[in-house]
Amino acid sequence: MLLLSVIWALAVPQPDILISGDGHNVGVRGRDGRLHLMKTGKDGFLIKEWLAADADPRQAGDSSLTDGVSCDEEGCVTPLADGRFVALTLRPDALADDCRHAVLLVTAKQAPPACGSTVIDLERLRRQGAMALRQVRDGIIVDAVKPRSVNRPGRPGPRAKRRRSPPTSHRR
Repeated sequence: MLLLSVIWALAVPQPDILISGDGHNVGVRGRDGRLHLMKTGKDGFLIKEWLAADADPRQAGDSSLTDGVSCDEEGCVTPLADGRFVALTLRPDALADDCRHAVLLVTAKQAPPACGSTVIDLERLRRQGAMALRQVRDGIIVDAVKPRSVNRPGRPGPRAKRRRSPPTSHRR
């Protein structure tokens, strides 16, 4: 049983990109196979959890977490293992440029309709929560905390239809 567990753990692909539920933290697996972080907020607990799940011995404050990450007031970019870029866009005036150059764009802003990148915006994060993304030959597979078709007790999924009860009359 232990051998099967080890084989199963090794066979499960690690995510290439991790996005926090609020979009303030994005972890991108670089060429070195390790996570590199773009962040606009301080969430040490989240980063510790990501590193632990990745079996990465680095601490949340380790400066190597931002190796290869380039940030300015408009946002951050960092390359994936294949050299394509992921962008965390903070300002609307950076969206057009990031849409042209990044394969994935994470933003709290409204992306242009003709954006050539896959866009994870604040609305999608609200609907689906934190995400783990894996690159595949045909594109990107998204594993969300709240998948689109899942209904939870007391919180129907986005595709669930709510039924209205017919009005009742009260007689005295």
